[in-house]
Amino acid sequence: MAKLILIRHGQSTWNAANKFTGWVDVPLSHQGMEEAQRAAQKLKSYPIDVCFTSLLIRAIQTGLICLVESDAVCKQGKSPVIHHEADDPDWHGWDRHAGNPEEEIPVFTAQALDERFYGNLQGLNKAETAAKYGAEQVKLWRRSYAVRPPGGESLADTVARTIPFFKQRILTHLRQGDHVLVAAHGNSLRSIIMDLDQLSETEIPLLELATGIPIIYEIDQEGNVVSKEILADDAPVVVPGTAPAV
Repeated sequence: MAKLILIRHGQSTWNAANKFTGWVDVPLSHQGMEEAQRAAQKLKSYPIDVCFTSLLIRAIQTGLICLVESDAVCKQGKSPVIHHEADDPDWHGWDRHAGNPEEEIPVFTAQALDERFYGNLQGLNKAETAAKYGAEQVKLWRRSYAVRPPGGESLADTVARTIPFFKQRILTHLRQGDHVLVAAHGNSLRSIIMDLDQLSETEIPLLELATGIPIIYEIDQEGNVVSKEILADDAPVVVPGTAPAV
C-alpha cells in the first residue's frame, strides 16, 4: 500500500515574528530546523520514493532535512536530487539528468504547492493587523473558504491550483505504489486534506495544521484513502469543531 506523507514546513522566521508570509520566501528559523529534524526521526521507518515541495525555501528545507536525516532513507543509500522544470525560463539545463532510481530520490518543486498568496497582508504583523481591521475581519480573511484578503488568494483559489496538480502528478505516483513525501504549507496542504478527507467548505476552516508534524495516508491503487495517521507530539494537530485562533 502506497503511503502519502504530508508535512507542513517547520517554523519560519516570519512565523516566529507572527507575520503574514504567503509567497514571501523566508527560511526556517532555528526552531523550524529542529522541528524538521524531529519529523525526520518520526519518519525513520518510512521509505520514501519521491518528494514534492513548493518553490519556497522553507518547504524545500523541510523536505530535504526529512530526506537527508531519515533513517529509512539513509538505509536506502539514496541521495535527494532536485529536478528543475524544463519550462522554467531561468533553467539553464546544467542539471540535465535522466535520474537513477537505484541511487536517487527525485525532488520536484512546484508552484502549485506554494502557500496561499496573502496579497497586501504579506509582511504585516497578524496581531497589529487584527487591531487595525478587527479580529473578525482578519479571521475571515485568514480562515474563510472563499473570501480573499486584499489583493490575495482565498482558500478556494488555492484549491483550484493545488488539487489538479495533486491528482495529475502526485496521485499518479501513489497509484503505482510509490511512497510520496509532500513538504508544503498550511493552506496548500489543507487544500489536499480537504479533498482526501472529503471535508466541506464549512468544515475546512476548522482544520489547523501544526508545523513539522507528519500526516500519513495509506492510498490504494485506485487512489482511495485506506487509513490516516498523525505522527503528533504533545501538541494537537487537528482540533475538530474548534476554530483556530486568529
